[in-house]
Amino acid sequence: MNLQFLSTSDLHGYIYPTDFRQRNQSLAFGATKVKGLFNQLEQDAEGPLFKIDNGDFLQGSPLSYYVAKREGLLMADMMNAMGFDAGVLGNHEFNYGREYLEATIAKLNYPIVCANILNEEGQSLTGHPYVIFEKAGIKVALLGLTTPYIPHWEQPATVKGLTFKSAVETAKDYLPKLRKLADIIVVSYHGGFERDLNSGTPTETLTGENEGYQLLHEVPGIDVLLTGHQHREMAFANEDWAFTQPGDKGRFIGSVQLKIDPQSKLITKRQAELIPVTGEEEPIMHQAFSPLLAEVETWLDQQIGQVEGDMRITDPMAVRTQGHPYINFIHQVQMDATGTDISGTALFDNHGTGFGANISMRDVVTNYIYPNTLAVLKVTGQELRQALERSATYFEVADGKLLVSPTFLSPKVEHYNYDLYAGIDYTIDVSQPKGHRITRFDYHGQPIEDQQLLEIVVNQYRAVGGGDYAMFGADKIIREVTIDMTELIGEYLQKHPLIQATSTTNFKLIY
Repeated sequence: MNLQFLSTSDLHGYIYPTDFRQRNQSLAFGATKVKGLFNQLEQDAEGPLFKIDNGDFLQGSPLSYYVAKREGLLMADMMNAMGFDAGVLGNHEFNYGREYLEATIAKLNYPIVCANILNEEGQSLTGHPYVIFEKAGIKVALLGLTTPYIPHWEQPATVKGLTFKSAVETAKDYLPKLRKLADIIVVSYHGGFERDLNSGTPTETLTGENEGYQLLHEVPGIDVLLTGHQHREMAFANEDWAFTQPGDKGRFIGSVQLKIDPQSKLITKRQAELIPVTGEEEPIMHQAFSPLLAEVETWLDQQIGQVEGDMRITDPMAVRTQGHPYINFIHQVQMDATGTDISGTALFDNHGTGFGANISMRDVVTNYIYPNTLAVLKVTGQELRQALERSATYFEVADGKLLVSPTFLSPKVEHYNYDLYAGIDYTIDVSQPKGHRITRFDYHGQPIEDQQLLEIVVNQYRAVGGGDYAMFGADKIIREVTIDMTELIGEYLQKHPLIQATSTTNFKLIY
């Protein structure tokens, strides 16, 4: 007998096959194309088939942002159209607040399983730590786990009263029980791998954000591990277990096939692969939500400002080494919204194009891609220097050439963890050892002292220490602006419909 497990992860609101940079796209991703492939795979299946979403479906695209700001729970309607058997909580499910999350979960027509995030009563936040399926006489237990690192990223009010337990320790608690209830154990874990899968060498700081390696090596009894969060593309199977991680946006479907002896109900063979999503959209789902897509496209095309000068991005590395008018504009919005004169922000990825002569909402949301709010921190000069030193680890020099450090590219691309600052004057000397690269460090023309107190504005993710910025933290936040940055950008442009492209003069990088 064959059992097949199909999984998506990190759809991030990409229901249609478009990145919204222009209209009428049909790219090789998106839930409507995943649905078309699901239908085909179901027709071809030689035995029971399970479809599982591994989390981060609620936030991440202009469409999901638009839906979150209007009445109704359309993201739930769209996910219901996919035909999932079960889903898992992702960390980005919390971005629009707990009330929106819980209302969405209540409207889904499939269970969201999560065993390691507990509510005020000590019960699973979603009401389902696991589910048991029975098909063709085989019982399958699905245990849901989510990275417990969420409090390091979210606003304290969003996670107040919740308990976040280690995925590994939770799995150790549940696996013996589930072994008695089911023949096959599947763990769907919205998290990734913290170590090299061959050598066991750590590939990141071992914070507990990712525990996939530990799950495989320290928790006996896992037959299938479905992972995500890191947006990696991985599939592997041996005689002990199988795992997948299918990238993001629905670019791939993870597929695990198990051959089961129907008498003993033991697994005789495991196979794992990633199936690329390259076909056509499923027509019924495409039609069902096309009026919403048209609404979003019209909203994105609204012109909201103009630029005097050049604010286009053509070379992301140049932005990070020399500064850029677009980054300076984001600093200006952050400082204006918070009344501060020191600001830190990042060029989040290598896909942003900056602003042309006319600015539309499409330009705003495809450049500023995260639903960040702002926080003002009171830090010492020493802590701010430490933050700049952390940022400066982004660079390395090889054969006289400036490069991005591999630690910012693998196992997950993390351009968003390199920050540029305004309001202070500083120099990064990449020829110096890491931790000693900030050679000029001035505020209002004077060197910044270690114990000098400063107010700085950064996004909420960075403010609570996200991105290995341990020198920051929630205890240093003195005030917040809880309006989404894309809204703040829109409001700023309403007040200043013509903005100037200004060059960067406070920052220098040498190597």
